[in-house]
Amino acid sequence: MAEFPGKVSTRTSTPAGVPGRLRALAPDLPFLRSFLGLLMLAELVLGLLVWALIASTFYQPIPAYSWVMFVAVFFWLVTVILFVTYLLQLQTKLDMIPWPLVLVIFNAAATVLYVTAFITCSAAVQSVYQLHGDYNKRAAASFFACIVMIAYGASTFFSFQEWRGFGSNAATSQVTS
Repeated sequence: MAEFPGKVSTRTSTPAGVPGRLRALAPDLPFLRSFLGLLMLAELVLGLLVWALIASTFYQPIPAYSWVMFVAVFFWLVTVILFVTYLLQLQTKLDMIPWPLVLVIFNAAATVLYVTAFITCSAAVQSVYQLHGDYNKRAAASFFACIVMIAYGASTFFSFQEWRGFGSNAATSQVTS
């Protein structure tokens, strides 16, 4: 027993050339090539188009467009935050948060609220045509809201598949000896 502390090696090592803090901020390029990453990019670009097209019109007197703006800007900002989190692999540092479940809930909520925003935006396009000449911008915003709604729906499906483990169950995932 007296020899035991002398035999234990307490020496640690780090990867060559990259400090631990800088390694965590390296972008995750396979995430950009993944289907979930590509869908997030599409949601960012098309969501930006939705709220930019609405914001470039005189939407303030019509309460329906305020709802569309809220949905579009809110989910665009949260998607930016989640995209940066996944791109920089920050979710690995915050492992106490169940990230796959967070993505399922977020994408499902975004899908449902974008359905309401798309319907609202589509219904209000024709009613304001006579008042202002912004018909084309509002119609385009309605179209892109539909596309973003579909993208969030697809993200919901794929994030649900990831959360469930790609269809595996406890019986098929056990190792047999």
